[in-house]
Amino acid sequence: MSENNPANPLSRRRFLAGAGAAAAAVALVPREVLGGPRYVAPSERINIGYVGCGTQGLRQLMQALEKPEIRIAAVCDPNRRSDDYPEWGRNELNDKIRKFVGDPNWAQGARGGLCGREVGFEVVNRHYAKQKSAATACRAYSDFRELLENEKDLDAVYIMTPEHLHGVIAVRAMRAGKHVITHKPVSNVLNEVRQVRDTARQTGVANQLFCSAGMGSTPTIAEWLGAGAIGPVREVHNWSSRPFWPQGMIEPPKDTPPVPEGLDWNLWLGPASERPYNPAYANVVFRGWYDFGTGALGDMGHYSFHQIFAILKLGSPISVESTRSQFWKIKDYTWHKEVNRVSYPEASLIHWQFPARGGLPPVTLHWYDGGLRPPIPSELERDGEAMPEEGLLFVGDNGKLLAGFMGENPRLIPQARMRDFKPPPQTLPRPIDELDQFIRACRGGQPSDASFEAAYPFAETILLGTIAQRVNQKLQWDTAKFEFSNSPEANELKFRKNRAGWEI
Repeated sequence: MSENNPANPLSRRRFLAGAGAAAAAVALVPREVLGGPRYVAPSERINIGYVGCGTQGLRQLMQALEKPEIRIAAVCDPNRRSDDYPEWGRNELNDKIRKFVGDPNWAQGARGGLCGREVGFEVVNRHYAKQKSAATACRAYSDFRELLENEKDLDAVYIMTPEHLHGVIAVRAMRAGKHVITHKPVSNVLNEVRQVRDTARQTGVANQLFCSAGMGSTPTIAEWLGAGAIGPVREVHNWSSRPFWPQGMIEPPKDTPPVPEGLDWNLWLGPASERPYNPAYANVVFRGWYDFGTGALGDMGHYSFHQIFAILKLGSPISVESTRSQFWKIKDYTWHKEVNRVSYPEASLIHWQFPARGGLPPVTLHWYDGGLRPPIPSELERDGEAMPEEGLLFVGDNGKLLAGFMGENPRLIPQARMRDFKPPPQTLPRPIDELDQFIRACRGGQPSDASFEAAYPFAETILLGTIAQRVNQKLQWDTAKFEFSNSPEANELKFRKNRAGWEI
């Protein structure tokens, strides 16, 4: 992540020269010299076991299949096949698959998104058949542990499951010598995030967190700030319109409908504590529960925090505190505050404090979700502009920089300030596509910009925020000791006791 630091002595020329040398080494050096059988030679496809065939899993599966360097050797999901997955719009996912496989009759009559391992299996094999590719021997599994055991030729594992499974699958795959790429978050449990990072260090496999690490606007903002566009940055505001799914539940669902045919509920639960099946937990809605997700912050914050941390060279915070929405109920004709111990709030505001680093001043980072936003800057009022529904605002001693939620379309405000601004020349390298970064790393080249090592500071920060949402006090954090210095309650939330058979 240090390549984007305006003060970093690593120049663009040196960076590109190093990258070019690495590329030449990959092209000329035998595979075993690059680091053993873990590294995949340029002449070979990267054999991937794809774990998770829900809505986002299938969206990214189609993108992966379009990469000629990749071969999907196996797919895995505890659900065989069902059409009860929420889509972004009516037939949004089904239409994408129809176009991808060239079949206008795909999923006709489906109630919602058609997903599951059989669907992933069919998408893979139809694609390879359409391409007249020899890579058609895709297999399907319900249990990722069986996939790791049986697929001896796998080079990598691609994780697209619900969040509570990410850490277990990542650690076990890396210990089996497989490269790993996972959708955010690294895990929904803080201790597992550190275990994933440490396992990546120990095994030396290629690894990456999907978190919009391919955005060209990130080095652009770093260059502007490095040139003093708004002076030293002391505050950052980041706000999201999420959650779109239910949050704020105060108790688990009480009804116990039958497990749908084709779903292995035990495998879906994985390391989480045992409980009866309920559709309120499954598919996209898992995000709102403490046991299965990371709420709006974890769903969206990884996309924006990667940019913020890269631009400002942030490490671990020293404190975090949160305020949250509340719920009251009338009982016996009196009001009673309901204590939420199971789900993330419908709306929250979180603050992290970061110390000075490398000549840069301390920074406070503010997060807003559930429709909350910071006060409208006077600069926007001056221009007669409304506050964006989502956004990212850097506040410096001498001005403000406003961008889209992940830093896209940056501009100084007010408009007159941007008109007078002369952007500095480009001096920092621009990132390549995220999946291409992973492919490069699997070939023995430069590590991914969002490797587990590089992503750890903001992955840790986000889970510190999800803990703060559950504890009613400002928390002091010591990352070296991996502990909150002032809250035994918060320290207990760093861990999860995984069910037997799901330990790491």
